Amino acid sequence: MSNASRIYTAALVVIGDEILSGRTHDKNIAQVAAWLQIQGIRLKEVRVVADETPAIVEAVNTLRARNDYLFTTGGIGPTHDDITVDAIAEALGVPVIVHPEARAILEDYYTTRGGLTEARLRMARTPEGASLIPNRYTGAPGIHAENVFIMAGVPSITAGMLDALTGTLEGGAPLLSETLGCWVGESEVAELLRATEKAYVNCQIGSYPFWGEGRTGANFVIRSTDAGELAACTQALVEGLRALGRDAVPGGI
Repeated sequence: MSNASRIYTAALVVIGDEILSGRTHDKNIAQVAAWLQIQGIRLKEVRVVADETPAIVEAVNTLRARNDYLFTTGGIGPTHDDITVDAIAEALGVPVIVHPEARAILEDYYTTRGGLTEARLRMARTPEGASLIPNRYTGAPGIHAENVFIMAGVPSITAGMLDALTGTLEGGAPLLSETLGCWVGESEVAELLRATEKAYVNCQIGSYPFWGEGRTGANFVIRSTDAGELAACTQALVEGLRALGRDAVPGGI
């Protein structure tokens, strides 16, 4: 089968006792599934495992072997029970290191937030040989090691990491995009963005706020593998902004 016609697959491991106990309702399965659909990659299976090293190692090694990509969410925070990085390093057969780039990112982020403590430095630990996934929300990056993508458990942070990965995975259908700019606050259009994205299931809308000329604005990047759907979604967003009394700027601000 040629690369053009072969279907690329992914699996997801959701890590956390709080999910299995029912204390926390997982939102990442739906989020990762929808994102992968936009990328043109098929989510084949999902496993939820406890915060236990043997369970994580077994799940990671089983699922990464039979899929092109494996995503994990949860267990990469600053506390002692955040063991995902150690477990995945064990699964990959490599040591854990303090990633110099991750350390620099965290040092910069925490300069005005009380400094880089030992606990916070835990979030700079990665399997040896890994690269980083940007996190524009809390500084602490996600991790890409071999075909494994290690992400936060907090859905909003996971969303930002997925956004950073958009269009970068081999095997996905070619991703098309349109950009609209608008002088508007993100909170004013949150419902519009949600409703528009829901109406166009093959599209994904990224929102990138900025401050300029003494006011708040945002650029919206609409992405899809379907040109017709992309055009319709873009037009719907233009009309939605107009209904709020805001003019969209094609190509962004």
